[in-house]
Order: sequence, then structure tokens, then C-alpha cells
Amino acid sequence: QVQLVESGGGLVQAGDSLRLSCAASGGTFSRYTVGWFRQAPAKEREYVAAISRSGSMADYAGSLKGRFTISRDGAKNTVYLEMNSLKPEDTAVYYCAASPLGVGNRDEYDDWGQGTQVIVSS
Repeated sequence: QVQLVESGGGLVQAGDSLRLSCAASGGTFSRYTVGWFRQAPAKEREYVAAISRSGSMADYAGSLKGRFTISRDGAKNTVYLEMNSLKPEDTAVYYCAASPLGVGNRDEYDDWGQGTQVIVSS
């Protein structure tokens, strides 16, 4: 089990960039695939991206590929989500989560952070 804490959310304007961080503690970080998810008001939670244990492989939701970039720093036990060209429809609470499965898994995540709010104004 690993504890996750997200940070970096905030209020930005359309077209701006934002970098979210997901700091892990309490477990062996390198054992986990880490994913980002988001949930907009009145909508279901959706998958955003995931990065492999080594950081060598990444997977993205098709609609977000090209604007969002996921990365990880093993020395800091942190995963980042760089979001560029933000749009109002990117407004959501963003969560990171950890899974013992590979990066191709989009459903089975066991440990979740509390989320960080991103609001993109038009």
C-alpha cells in the first residue's frame, strides 16, 4: 500500500499550462504503475494517463494525447502531469492512483490520493 498526495491544481485561463504533482510515501514507489484520472462535476471519473514502474512507458487517453505529458521522478517518489493548452472542459478534480499492474491497465487501481482541483476559465 502506498499513500498519495496530489498538488499543483488551481485556477487558470484557457490556453495556459499547469503541472500537477503526485507524491508517494509509505511504500516502494518503484513497484507501482501510477495513473492520473479526473472527474468533472456531474460526470463519471475518466482515465487520463499512466506511467510504468520504470518510467519508460506511458499511456494516454486518446483525446488528451499531445496536450498532456506524464512523467515520474524515482528519486523524489513523485509523478507529474504536465497539462498544456488547457481548455474549460479540462476543469475537474484530478486524482492520482497506484496499481501493481502494468501500464496498459486502466481500471484496477488500489490506492488513491485525495485529488486536486483544476479550473480552467474561458
